[in-house]
Amino acid sequence: MARANSFNKKEIEKNKQQKRKEKLQRKEERKQQSPSSFEDMIAYVDANGVITDVPPEPRKKEDIDLEDIEISIPRKEVTEEKGDPTGRVDFFDESRGFGFIKEKNSMNKFFFHKSNAEEGISEDHMVTFRLERGPKGMNAVDVKIIR
Repeated sequence: MARANSFNKKEIEKNKQQKRKEKLQRKEERKQQSPSSFEDMIAYVDANGVITDVPPEPRKKEDIDLEDIEISIPRKEVTEEKGDPTGRVDFFDESRGFGFIKEKNSMNKFFFHKSNAEEGISEDHMVTFRLERGPKGMNAVDVKIIR
């Protein structure tokens, strides 16, 4: 058994040496090849954004005045309705006397107290309201049922 192990070790070492020689040979071959010049590695981008190996012609360059460049922000469409905002009563607790209204055209929710709302208000009623700043944010007041 001792002989078999030493034979395998010799074979493994022999294979490693062979691989090292092949690697060194490939390295030398790469060194002997003519290196590419820096000019061969440069790429240019033309006026259309296409990558080429030909430098752009300076006389074809178009001059642009700074005054000709227009930068603007598109106008925001006015979606605010005239009058009071509308919404749906998302939550209402009759026993505690408060609720929340979800505004119609946004995800905003506003707190309201039953003292600032019409009698008979309940969840899923469509309402109009006014906003007032309260101690913890905007509150809905003058809450009136539409339907």
